[in-house]
Amino acid sequence: MVASAEPTTAPNPPLVAEVGLDDEKKSISVQEEPGATSNQTRPPIDWSSSSAFFSSFGARWKSLWTRRFVLSLLAGQLVSLCITCTNVTTTELVNRGWTLSTSQGFFLYFSLFAIYTPYTIYQYGWKGWGKMILKDGWKYFFLAACDVEANFLVVKAYQYTDLLSCMLLDAWAIPVCLFFSWLYMRVRYHWTQMLGVFICIAGLGLLVGADQITDKGWDPLARGKGDAFMIAGATLYGFTNATEEFLVRKRPLYEVVGQLGLWGFLIGGIQASALEWKQMREVPWNGGIIGLIFAFTVAMIILYTVAPMIYRWASSAYFNLSLLSSDFYGLLFGLFLYKYSPYWLYFLSFVVIIGGLIVYFWHSTPEEQGVLDPQAPDYVNKRGRDDKITDEEKGTVAAATDNQPQTPNEKVEDEVEVHATK
Repeated sequence: MVASAEPTTAPNPPLVAEVGLDDEKKSISVQEEPGATSNQTRPPIDWSSSSAFFSSFGARWKSLWTRRFVLSLLAGQLVSLCITCTNVTTTELVNRGWTLSTSQGFFLYFSLFAIYTPYTIYQYGWKGWGKMILKDGWKYFFLAACDVEANFLVVKAYQYTDLLSCMLLDAWAIPVCLFFSWLYMRVRYHWTQMLGVFICIAGLGLLVGADQITDKGWDPLARGKGDAFMIAGATLYGFTNATEEFLVRKRPLYEVVGQLGLWGFLIGGIQASALEWKQMREVPWNGGIIGLIFAFTVAMIILYTVAPMIYRWASSAYFNLSLLSSDFYGLLFGLFLYKYSPYWLYFLSFVVIIGGLIVYFWHSTPEEQGVLDPQAPDYVNKRGRDDKITDEEKGTVAAATDNQPQTPNEKVEDEVEVHATK
């Protein structure tokens, strides 16, 4: 967890309960559980006078810009930029006749597996890694299957419906993510968070309007089929984002992303060999194609690495809201690659979306979005933890043995040893 830049305050004293035992009262200290959500709240707004209002408003505004929030805001724009990079590279691949959507994702999942799984094995050991797969592998298999199919369905949707439907229906992932986040972590959404969501969606509406005015759409081949693909893909996106947030708040990031890569490249490899093996021999394979695939994979690796960090710093819902600004970065790419003409609504929509991201945490804090306590599984002997546990256990056993009163048999044995010595 990233430390907050807010002024530090003295820790709250532990709660103390008195329990009567043999007419004695013993104090029991109840400490706060590790990773528990903070009860910290924003400074209240004072409506008593204009001066008090502006003063309290300034205090609220200042309390918003913690290190954790700033990192969440910046990281959200980084992943939004990565999404734009993947859209641009995918468009270029299609224009050059390379249309293997599942195979394109296969390189991503294999890279995640190759990067994060060896480190997981280094931390857990081969035996611990195997135990983790046997006990919890089914969770990651289900997560990876939903993620692979979400990517597949969304790519298919772009082939059948138009840009307007894709942009509007893709936002369906936001309410789905909010619902599953509430289901998993019982997040209590404040009305200002809902206001932030509506402001971000209003910014999306401005982006859609700008795309229609500048005629960036295309004629749909089968709108109903494409819209159905997009709704299904957006639903899976919202579900996988919330599920991954739930997992990375409890487990190390390298375990979750490594398992997502492992099962993702297995599922994607089987699906690609079943659906695209004929096309693999027909599509062009040259330096330009390989370079675009490499750029796409690097952008997705960054996205899949930074996204879990945003889940911890803020939430998966905040991650989805941040992605709404990707079309603005698409305009910036288009200015240089496709000679787009800048339109003022794009800049206004970007400001509106950023404003919505700020309003989202105007009252609630990132720390209130869920318990953050990532730990290795109890059944795994994580590297660097064995010796510490062993020493603590030895110290506890030794102390208990020293303080334990002798039994009559032990006393007799001690006396026998004393006489034998004499």
